[in-house]
Amino acid sequence: PNMAQGFSSPKAVINVGDGFEYLKNHSQEFDVIITDSSDPEGPAESLFQESFYSLLKSALKPPHGIICCQGESIWLHLSLIKKIMTFARDIFPTVAYAFASTPTYPSGTIGFLICSLEKDKKLNEPVDEKIADQLDTRFYTADIHRAAFALPAFARKELNNTK
Repeated sequence: PNMAQGFSSPKAVINVGDGFEYLKNHSQEFDVIITDSSDPEGPAESLFQESFYSLLKSALKPPHGIICCQGESIWLHLSLIKKIMTFARDIFPTVAYAFASTPTYPSGTIGFLICSLEKDKKLNEPVDEKIADQLDTRFYTADIHRAAFALPAFARKELNNTK
């Protein structure tokens, strides 16, 4: 939390708890949902299943809602990522995978599954490049945003080969 910015924003709702249960009680309430879950084992396994992504979709405000979920590592969990992207494409009109350098994670990277209610949403482009470059962050820039979606050939081939 001490490295993050934005938690104090009145627009932010932070829920630490059972995300699956939380979403069951919220319909069409959120513009953006960010899920930073633990790995898909034990109780967190449900957060990597089709039923959870369906709940995420129903909790979004149409027509512009967007989610970003912890998406594991292409180096370690490519088959799981492909499985999630396959069912996510049945639920959301636009689905993409991005990843970033995260030295504290196994393999040094972590991925993000990003899904939008908007058909043909260009998720690899910052919403507003001028604003992105003016943000007072230590890491994020418009170029970093675009680069996160540039996947190695093996991952691009595997993940684009879903529905």
